[in-house]
Amino acid sequence: MENRPVKILSAEVARKIAAGEVIDRPASIIRELLDNSVDSGAKNISVELKSGGIESIRVVDDGCGLTKDDLQVCARPHATSKIQSDTDLLNLTTLGFRGEALASIAAVCRLSITSGQWNMKASITEDHILTPCSAVNGTIISAQGIFENFPARRVFLKRPATEASACKQMFLEKALPRPDISFRLKIDGKDIFFLPKNQTLSQRFVNAYSFSEPLELFHELKAEESAETAGKKNWSFTLVIGSPDVNRQSKKDIYIYVNGHRIQEYSLVQAIEFGCQGFFPNGTHPVASLFVEMNPNLIDFNIHPAKREVKFKDSSTLHHGISSTVRAFFKQYTLNEIVEIEKTMPLLPEGIKEEKEKIFRNNSLSALRSHSSMHSIKDVGTNRLYPKTSYTQRSSDISRLVKSVAVDEEERESEPRIIEDSFRYIGATLGTFLLAEKNNTLYIIDQHAAHERILFNAIMENAGQKQPLLVPLTLQTQSNDEDEYLQSVKDNLAEAGFEIEYDTNGVWKILTVPFRYRGNEKTFYEDIIKKRIEPAQILYNVAASTACRAAVMDGDIVSMDKAREIARNALLLEDPHCPHGRPIFHKITREEFFSLVKRT
Repeated sequence: MENRPVKILSAEVARKIAAGEVIDRPASIIRELLDNSVDSGAKNISVELKSGGIESIRVVDDGCGLTKDDLQVCARPHATSKIQSDTDLLNLTTLGFRGEALASIAAVCRLSITSGQWNMKASITEDHILTPCSAVNGTIISAQGIFENFPARRVFLKRPATEASACKQMFLEKALPRPDISFRLKIDGKDIFFLPKNQTLSQRFVNAYSFSEPLELFHELKAEESAETAGKKNWSFTLVIGSPDVNRQSKKDIYIYVNGHRIQEYSLVQAIEFGCQGFFPNGTHPVASLFVEMNPNLIDFNIHPAKREVKFKDSSTLHHGISSTVRAFFKQYTLNEIVEIEKTMPLLPEGIKEEKEKIFRNNSLSALRSHSSMHSIKDVGTNRLYPKTSYTQRSSDISRLVKSVAVDEEERESEPRIIEDSFRYIGATLGTFLLAEKNNTLYIIDQHAAHERILFNAIMENAGQKQPLLVPLTLQTQSNDEDEYLQSVKDNLAEAGFEIEYDTNGVWKILTVPFRYRGNEKTFYEDIIKKRIEPAQILYNVAASTACRAAVMDGDIVSMDKAREIARNALLLEDPHCPHGRPIFHKITREEFFSLVKRT
């Protein structure tokens, strides 16, 4: 290998290398320019592309604009108005802050900025040439000929159609968290997107991505932590999420935003999925967009050139807030569906249905007051409140109410009315399904899913039972933050069956584990510390796995008595879904059958 002397690179080469970390394709220019437009306070932003942005990109906004003095320095390396010292990096409130964007763009293409009564041109060969022009409100920025002066990188650009697609995705990414701003996109003279201002987050989300499902199936959930750091709330969030009818085979339609930045954060995606577990069809994922506002003191964006990654000081309470909010919402959502079904049941005495709804409302308001000390849950789309309540207690209240109203009805009538159990087991079919009739409705019941939910409920009634270990497991943490986190969730772990105690030098002893738990030190560290899975969720997973293995399978021959018992209990379940979210039965009413055979 030839020995070569160490030399300092020329300014031109150094700028191109530095620019390559920020600008690698036209979509990167869109990202940086839109960040600046949003930071400028603009209420209307327009983007125009030619040849997928390879030939030119033009961004027009009506923000605060730039002065002549600003234009003389704005495209030089490390020029920024958004921070003054390194301590400002710990309290960022803007999308852009590094002072690299315009300098990097000027290093790889021809940059032109018009604002006020001045136009500035900058490139690798031109250094801030200012000329007077007609007055402009806001700012017009043009970037032309990307990588013209950098042929080695230009060959890696894709076809214009491919680059245009990437630009569209970046445009939507920046437009999504700001429904208060109007965004317009034109490509080769054609209008592609127009997103008007003053939309709701759910309207912006559904319109931007043109989902086939209607807006009515999307809900906005809000929650916040009341604790404060440095005089500011630690976090709050709005989550736009589709109902279980809106599901996907992958996680590609789950979007995470923190303080306006789209980020790649597995733990927050995981928090949403934990909350959805048991409510979505098996193996499917929700469609959702999470918008977190976090105290800037608790988060660091200065770890990735494109701001795709962040470092949280501690995201455990946020993780818990997201998963518990989503879970509480879908529990209530499922119960509301059940109530709607029960409204149509013909054998209930008059007045019971209305009283049942009243109990749901009263319990919801009462539980909301006790829940609000941590955070509140609100479905903004329908203006309904979904508190985290005791659904077992609610079901018990309803059962007592039904009996009491039935007795009252009987006492008031000369001929007592009797509520009969109209359940009738018919038989098994196709090696998988059980057929039963109840209240003029035929139920087609998935025998595995039904048995799995019945067993799961029985297991969860004894959740938290502890299994002492003769030889405690030993866990070694990697940092003080991990020790602090374990200490903060120690009581929750104990409730779930994990009793732990601190020994010394980052060593923890696990004294008990939940009954049926088959994990070890490695899985405990992975689940509890690294993934920050809630202890209760681990219990859920263990119970679901145990019930799935023990339940009758497709094709199993089940005795008549056992099949009848499974079918009867399936129709009494509070939540007619298996632990993995699949529906337990499908029902067809007498009226629907008549309609199918064209009979009236």
